[in-house]
Parts: sequence; structure tokens; C-alpha cells
Amino acid sequence: MNNKQIKILQNMLNLYDTIIIHRHVRPDPDALGSQLALKTALQKMWPRKKVMAAGTMPDSLAFFGEMDSVTPDDYREALVIVLDTANAPRIDGEHYGTGKYLIKIDHHPPVDQFGELNIVNTQSSSTSEMIYEILLLFGYGEDYITTDVAKYLYLGIVGDTGRFLFNNTTSRTMSIASKLISYHFDHTALLNQMGERPIKSIHFQGYVLQNFSYEDHVGYIFITQDILKQFDITASDASLFVNSMSDVEGIEAWVFAVDEGDEIRARIRSKRASINDLAARYNGGGHPMASGGTVYSREEFEQLVKDLKDTVK
Repeated sequence: MNNKQIKILQNMLNLYDTIIIHRHVRPDPDALGSQLALKTALQKMWPRKKVMAAGTMPDSLAFFGEMDSVTPDDYREALVIVLDTANAPRIDGEHYGTGKYLIKIDHHPPVDQFGELNIVNTQSSSTSEMIYEILLLFGYGEDYITTDVAKYLYLGIVGDTGRFLFNNTTSRTMSIASKLISYHFDHTALLNQMGERPIKSIHFQGYVLQNFSYEDHVGYIFITQDILKQFDITASDASLFVNSMSDVEGIEAWVFAVDEGDEIRARIRSKRASINDLAARYNGGGHPMASGGTVYSREEFEQLVKDLKDTVK
């Protein structure tokens, strides 16, 4: 992220009257926080522009707000910005490539530079942290960081740092968070809301804790379609419990796999060993300590577990 890129971004924002903001499928707090923060800030900067947030809102994070109804016609003269998405297949929305100009803003390692302008900073804890920095680099001070913008960015940073427990938390991250928390929103209530789960999800978490396997400092579990039906829980909601086994004494890494029907989504986490290269070998990618991949059989999942053990060793 450099001054030349920021200048191009500003010029493009000035040029287009329609701006459509995307992010990845199965959004987490950072994807939603950065998306809604940027939309809110741009609406304040240019009240007459049409600024829209595209994508599907998961029920578990519906308190963030609402997505806009974006039609194919909206893209004809639009600037499209995709946030928090390392590679194009993970973008939520099929028409993102039909706009006039495409910009990517992300903090993941650059697997796929699909934008005409790619602003990537792997040193940022989150895309929300990047959006805060970008708004300041626009040169308006904090004029366009309203209470709502601060709220969205704070939730995004908290989400991607695991409430500041993950090793992507830096002194800059904490400095930004301290400024955001000074705005007048009830951060305690919002964090409590972000952590709330329906009772069936808590029962599912109990199942995970009782049934995951642990060998050679690696934890793993395979959630079948039958288990999802048993607990009446979606694959997306099930994935929220990826870190359930993280507190096991001696654990170095773990994989949480969910059979989503047409594919098996494997979320991989690590405390020390870099696992994004391993994820890339299994149709995925991500951060060195938090990545995801896709397998298509129980046997392939078992091979992934074996490879994760080798990575830890």
C-alpha cells in the first residue's frame, strides 16, 4: 500500500457515480466490517453517489446491517471494489467482473491479483485496519470516520485478531483500536452480540469437544452432513467453532472439516508452523497461521491431516 496506489484509488472514486463493494463468500466480521465501513464513509464523502454493498448476509452476523439489492444493470458504469478476498473464486457475487474498473483491497497473501488495481498489505491485521489507514491517507484526517464507520472497523479488527489474541495483533493494531473505541458505541454489547450463539449451536460445540481427535500435536474433526442435520445447523454456522479445540494443552495445529455437499471445506489453523502453503496444495490458501482448503473425499481429508502432522513436525 503506497501513495501512488492511494492516489489512483482516490481518482477512481472521484470518477465513478456508482460504486459496488464486494467481499468473500461466508463472510466473517472483518469482511463485513470493512465492507460496511467503506460504504458508510464513501456515502458521507459523496452523498450523491450510488454506493452499494453486495453479497449474502449470514444469519449469525445479521446485526451488522443489511446488504443492498444489486442488479446486473448496476455494474454497467460502476467501479467495483472487492475487499478481504485473496482469490476470485471466493468473491460473493457473480457480476463483480462486469463493472468498468475493478479494485482489490486485501491483507491476505496475494494468491490471485484479480484487480486492475491491487492494494495488498499482508502486514495489516485485517482489511478493516487497512480501510482505517486508507481513509487517513486520503488526507481528510478523521472527518469521515463516523461512529458507524468506527463501529464496523472495530468489529472487523476484533474478529480477525481473535479479540487481540492472535499473533497478527501489532502495536499499530492496538493504537487504531484504541482510537476507534473512543467513539460513542457500546463495544461491550456489540462484542457480546457477536459471540452469542443459539442453543443448538452450543450443543453442536459440545459434540465437537467430545469427538475431535488429537494425535502428534494436531487436532482434527470431520463434520458430516448427518451431523449437521442432527444439530439442525448450517455448514456456515458450524464453521464458527473452528477454534473449539485450540486450548488443548500441547496442540500445535488443527483442521476443522465440514461436508458442504458438493465439497468438503477444511479450515486449518496453526500456532507456530506456517500452513498457507499446505492449504494451497488443497485448493485453498490464506494466512500463515489461518488458512482454508477444499477436499472431496474422506480419504483426501485423512491425507490432509497426515500432511498437517508432517508440517508441524
